Amino acid sequence: MNRKTVRLQEYNYNTAGAYFLTICTEKRKCILSRIVGTGVLDGPQVCLSPLGIIADKYIRQLHDFYQDISVEGYVIMPNHIHILLQVKEGPSRTPVPTIQNSVVSRFVSTFKRFCNREYGTNIWQRGAYDHIIRDQDDFDQHLQYIYENPFGWQKDEYYSDI
Repeated sequence: MNRKTVRLQEYNYNTAGAYFLTICTEKRKCILSRIVGTGVLDGPQVCLSPLGIIADKYIRQLHDFYQDISVEGYVIMPNHIHILLQVKEGPSRTPVPTIQNSVVSRFVSTFKRFCNREYGTNIWQRGAYDHIIRDQDDFDQHLQYIYENPFGWQKDEYYSDI
């Protein structure tokens, strides 16, 4: 069976720029965190589960493996993670990327592999959603979305109470 790709076919994903990523848990199980507080006076706050703590650790460490990227912002929601990733110009310590093995794809793949190794099982949905950031306004809007995502959890398209 051929999987349908949601990536832009004509776009070079090795181009320096910013990318908004969404990585979901398998079957969108709420296993990474809990959102607590009403948001009126006390939050809401993201409380990471043990699996979420591991994911957080590897998001923070991946810049050690990829000198050509930086994580500009992220949030670990109950069943998904949003990451704003900046791909920089310059030499990379990793193999020459291809369209199938772009910097963005390798980041997601490495992140999932490191987490799964520590988890002892795969918890991730296959693939990831990516959005190419077009300009500074787009960047700012996605960064704001990341920081505000816990406030809108119950209205989020990925919301689940299981």
